[in-house]
Amino acid sequence: MPVKSLDLDTLTAAYRAGTIRPRDVVAALHERMAVRTGGNVWISRASRDALLAQAASIEAQHAAGVDLPLYGIPFAVKDNIDVADVPTTAACPDYAYTPKNSATVVERLQRAGAIYVGKTNLDQFATGLVGTRSPYGACANPFNPAYISGGSSAGSAVAVATGLVSFALGTDTAGSGRVPAAFNNIVGLKPTRGLVSMHGVVPACRSLDCVSIFALTSADALNVLNVVAAFDADDPYARRANADVTWTGTAPFRFGVPAAAQREFFGDRAAQSLYETSLTQLQALGGTTVEIDFAPFREVAALLYEGPWVAERLASVRDFVRSKPESVHPVVREILLAGERYNAVDAFIAQDRLQQLKRTTESVWDKIDVLALPTAPTIYTIADVLAEPIERNAALGYYTNFVNLLDLCALAVPAGMRPDGLPVGITLIAPAFQEHALSALGARFERKLNAPLGATPYRHPPTAKISLPADKQAVRVAVVGAHLSGQPLNYQLTVRGARCLRTCRTAAQYRLYALPGTAPPKPGLLFQPERNGDGVEVEVWEMPLRHFGALVATIPPPLGIGTVTLADGESVKGFLCEAHAVVDAIDITHHGGWRNYLRSLAAA
Repeated sequence: MPVKSLDLDTLTAAYRAGTIRPRDVVAALHERMAVRTGGNVWISRASRDALLAQAASIEAQHAAGVDLPLYGIPFAVKDNIDVADVPTTAACPDYAYTPKNSATVVERLQRAGAIYVGKTNLDQFATGLVGTRSPYGACANPFNPAYISGGSSAGSAVAVATGLVSFALGTDTAGSGRVPAAFNNIVGLKPTRGLVSMHGVVPACRSLDCVSIFALTSADALNVLNVVAAFDADDPYARRANADVTWTGTAPFRFGVPAAAQREFFGDRAAQSLYETSLTQLQALGGTTVEIDFAPFREVAALLYEGPWVAERLASVRDFVRSKPESVHPVVREILLAGERYNAVDAFIAQDRLQQLKRTTESVWDKIDVLALPTAPTIYTIADVLAEPIERNAALGYYTNFVNLLDLCALAVPAGMRPDGLPVGITLIAPAFQEHALSALGARFERKLNAPLGATPYRHPPTAKISLPADKQAVRVAVVGAHLSGQPLNYQLTVRGARCLRTCRTAAQYRLYALPGTAPPKPGLLFQPERNGDGVEVEVWEMPLRHFGALVATIPPPLGIGTVTLADGESVKGFLCEAHAVVDAIDITHHGGWRNYLRSLAAA
């Protein structure tokens, strides 16, 4: 196969160049999978004829001019997600059924030109973070088969890491779309709850479940999300994205980390060292470290398995578990039946406590843009997990279990290799509907790390880029007077979702004038290249692009918006003044900025 790396950028470029066709790719992948038979990755696979038929269909559509954003991209599906006419087992053969229709998420992918390759192994009923709780065998780590692959989306992660598909669908309730990403050196995107339809997915904990995406790069994961994210009326938990952009993943940014005493690695110094190195890399990308109190997040995490949400897990498969307990994996059965301990009173008490903790954690997001955590504190061998299945699994969820309960989104990205050759990951977490910002930062982090893609020898494609849709784009604006923090017109920024990035100075060629007759009093900033000085103090704000026009419409003459060059050379939009307006104005540049000028008036 001429194209060896299956990342979307490389494969799409080859299709455009005409050096390869989808039929060539699927034929080669079928041969590759026939050779690589170990690892317990698959529960079922499409036949060679079925793969070629899919390829022929999309090639014909492409030739007819049909827009196929995922043209010829091979993908796998976790086997708790329906594919038409293919048994869905949820890793429990006696539970299996054959759906007539595919899950909404699969339908959207196939309409976009993606090619379904097969169903992957998982922890039974998506209950576990280990990948060992399956009658189809424990899923082995491709870097060392003695170690776990992570779960519950075990096979999906391994299929991507080993170059069998370009991306794969998983699910994520407590970390199942993130922990396997870390253990397989790939990306795991856990979207906001309800952003991707769960219609046609066997529920684990219905109010918290998410379809997740495993990919080789952050850009790939986001490209897939852009295809599958859509409101689905058939999913009672579906939601429409409605959050304004407050951060776009660019510098500068503030990232939260647990206080040192609250970090847990269960004695794994290699994992701890790579996490600390990752924090240094985030700083090099323009991030500022902010220590947070991780205790309320940990308390939320404890609610997931030590509270009545276990009963919601049981509710999904209660009749089956009660009627055929012998068909359920012993560890999974123990976890599910623990849900019978809880009653409605317990559920309401826990919901009330969760709301209190949500309110406590909300204030953290006033101080940070993103939370940067280890994806998992350590990794275990398969033997370790089989010996202590509950305890080892619980440890792996130390940094993941709270995310869905707090309605956050998350992106797990590779963070380097331990001395023993096993991968480690870091997870970037943000408020709901900030997937594009996380992906933008994730892509920058990947480029700096420049690690191999999964367990393949290939590196991050240099052309891979994150493209933000219009409703996710932002613009930076330098303000110099009445729009500064604490000044009378600052509300015109804050009501439009703007946030202050930094205080700095303009380039040396700008002058500041006190404009006569303005209410409230305003200065005028003017570029005068013949007059150099120390620049003028400004604040740089970032606001949603879709609100920028409304701000511009409020600006009265002689002020306007132009391009302002800052002292460090960055160019941003900013408030400028027409030259004629400063003829009778007072030059106040020597004060250094508007605030200093106002202080001088107050002191006079």
